Amino acid sequence: MFSEIFHLDETTTEAELLDLISSLNADPRFHGILVQLPLPPQIEETVIIEALDPIKDVDGLHPFNVGKLLQGVPDFIPATPAGIQQILLRNGYDPAGKHVVVCGRSNIVGKPLATLLLQRRAGSNATVTVTHTRTANLAEITRQADILVAAIGQPRAITADMVKDGVVVIDVGVNRVDDSTRRRGYRLEGDVEFEAVSAKAEAITPVPGGVGPMTIAMLLVNTLTAARLSIHGR
Repeated sequence: MFSEIFHLDETTTEAELLDLISSLNADPRFHGILVQLPLPPQIEETVIIEALDPIKDVDGLHPFNVGKLLQGVPDFIPATPAGIQQILLRNGYDPAGKHVVVCGRSNIVGKPLATLLLQRRAGSNATVTVTHTRTANLAEITRQADILVAAIGQPRAITADMVKDGVVVIDVGVNRVDDSTRRRGYRLEGDVEFEAVSAKAEAITPVPGGVGPMTIAMLLVNTLTAARLSIHGR
């Protein structure tokens, strides 16, 4: 795969970024476009995402692709949810018939993952509960999970008393925590209190090295899909 990175200054205007996207939409060298989020405050994220050619939207965030995912006929599944699904399936934890609790409602992870896993299709068919910052009695809900996905963005937010024995835990969090003992001055921690929760869990993903590499892999899958769609059509 050929790739090119366009590093833009933080003072880039919305119009300038739209011009670049328009040129990439029309450039046959590129089958996929990924806009690194978040964007500077002067640029409206929704405007930029909607400017992408849906057939080149390898993040799966364009409203067209979100709608196709909701209908159960996606061209592109957002990379992190797709990676989570593959982690479960390839390790023998088919979500079918299981109660999956998703902690987080972002457009990148929480919402598309819930949509993906409740579909009537192989690799899905789960009963899904989505929790968020306004959820009351969070621990009461997370303790019901057969599969718990933590995508909160707060280090060690999920503790051992919030899960049941035998739970399968997917930790999506990547949080920088100050650590003067590390050369970089910080360490990475997930949203789950790994040591304590792993003592109760049947399976748990580490941070780093768990969901992150799968996200990258599924972005490559989406890029291949985009190339096929461009060449062969639907």
